[in-house]
Amino acid sequence: MPTQETEAPVTAFMLVKTTPEWLAMTPGERVEAFTTQVVPAIEGQVTGVRSRFYDTEFYSARVTDVWVWEARDHHAYQRLVDALRETPFWDRYFDVVELLVGTENGYARTYGVDAVATITT
Repeated sequence: MPTQETEAPVTAFMLVKTTPEWLAMTPGERVEAFTTQVVPAIEGQVTGVRSRFYDTEFYSARVTDVWVWEARDHHAYQRLVDALRETPFWDRYFDVVELLVGTENGYARTYGVDAVATITT
């Protein structure tokens, strides 16, 4: 079975840790900072992305949050990272601990087989 020629969507798991500066703010100040300094940069410079945000500080001392990004392609993901790096989010409010980037079921696209590793019960 031939593989598809289109580029697969990109999923990025952005593992971050809050900084003392972020934690020194009140919850209201954090919301204000995020909505006025981070969100406009993303919305103004990037199209074709979607995110979900997970709190993990209850279970991990190394990573406090995981931000999952789905981008339509690698270019959209690169624009996202460039936009984030121009805001206080990057290395001021959060330390970016790890970036895990991949394509869902990439092996299935490569080999033209069913995505058997994706399981729903």
